[in-house]
Formats: sequence, structure tokens, C-alpha cells
Amino acid sequence: MPRGVAIAEPRQQLFAALERLIAEEGPGRLTSRAVTREAGVATGLLYAHFSNFDGFLVGYAVDRAFQISSLATNLPERAGSGTVAGNLSDAALAPPLGMLLAVTRLMACRPELATEVEAVLGDGAAGLRAVERATADYLTAERQLGRVPVDTDVEALALAVVGVLHHVALTGETQPAAQSRIRRTMAALTAGFPAVAQPGRDLTVSPRHAGQSLPTGDDPP
Repeated sequence: MPRGVAIAEPRQQLFAALERLIAEEGPGRLTSRAVTREAGVATGLLYAHFSNFDGFLVGYAVDRAFQISSLATNLPERAGSGTVAGNLSDAALAPPLGMLLAVTRLMACRPELATEVEAVLGDGAAGLRAVERATADYLTAERQLGRVPVDTDVEALALAVVGVLHHVALTGETQPAAQSRIRRTMAALTAGFPAVAQPGRDLTVSPRHAGQSLPTGDDPP
């Protein structure tokens, strides 16, 4: 890269280079020189934006965790529309698979990054935890609408959904095979769920109430 040439979005250019390296070589041998060489920039560029290489990795993990969390937040709002399997599949496939692969492998190799991410973004924000939380809220809302059976353990089902993503990311599956497997698995996990809301259910349930327990026959009217 010639001196004096401005680089648009240098942080994102470095993050993209990191993802390519993790996909090709894994996270175990990452160095600042390898990242900048892959990005096609001088090594000093990384240190112009981060105090050290560990700080760079934290910056990457925070950036990607924020993106994944943002993509998951609207899932509970989809309760009552489409199909449960389709909504879960769309949410699972919202993060680019390359990003998902890289951040999952990196955090498996460096688990201390989860603490750093949550110090910035809050509890439950690291890795796929935000997806798990949003999925549980969504399934609770669908259970209130009768599109998820009343006896479904929504937290366990949310964990299963995230487990599928984690497996796909760690094994490095890519499009379109990963898409197909994820959609087939979501269909299998929700097989037999009602396609439409059941009579007498509240179709206006708000996502902010999604975590509340279902009413019982002993509850006051």
C-alpha cells in the first residue's frame, strides 16, 4: 500500500482480513503481521487504531457481537407471522456465515474474550448468547399465541437452535449447504407445531411481555 493513500474504514478492513485468516488457518496462529499482510496494509495501521494485538481482538469481538445482537433483537416481533421454523431459520441465517464462523472459532480459542465483550455490551452479549436470549423470548411469545405447544421448554429449544449454529460455525460449513442444513434442522425441531395462532390466544402479545409465565386456571381474571 503506497504511503499517503487513505484507507476507507481501516478497522473493518482489518476485521475482514482477520475473518479470512480464521477461515483459512484457524485462530491459533494469529499475529498482527499476518492480519495486516492479509489486509494489504502496513503493520503500523493496526497499532494506529488499537493499543496492542489483544486490544484488536477485543475490538473485533465487540464489533461482531454487537452486529449479531442487533440482527437478533427483532426476532420476538415476528411472533404470529410466517412460520416458527421459517422465523428461526431466518434469524439463524441473518449473520453472515463467514462472520459467525470467525467469531465462534475465535471465542472458543480465546474464551476470555467473552468477559471483555460483556464488559462493553452487557451480560449475555458475547458470541451467540444474544441469539439464544432473543430466540427464547420469541418462542415464549409464540407459546402465548398457541403456535408453540404449551409444554415446550423454550429455553432448552433456544439452546438447541444456538447449538446448531455453533456446530455449523465450528465445522466451517458454507453456503448453500449450511443454509439447507439449518433450515432442515429448524423444521425438525418445530415439527408438529401449529401453523396459526390458536383460538382464544392473544395475538397482540408484546415482546416486552414475552418472558412472563403463561396464565393458569388459578390466576384471577
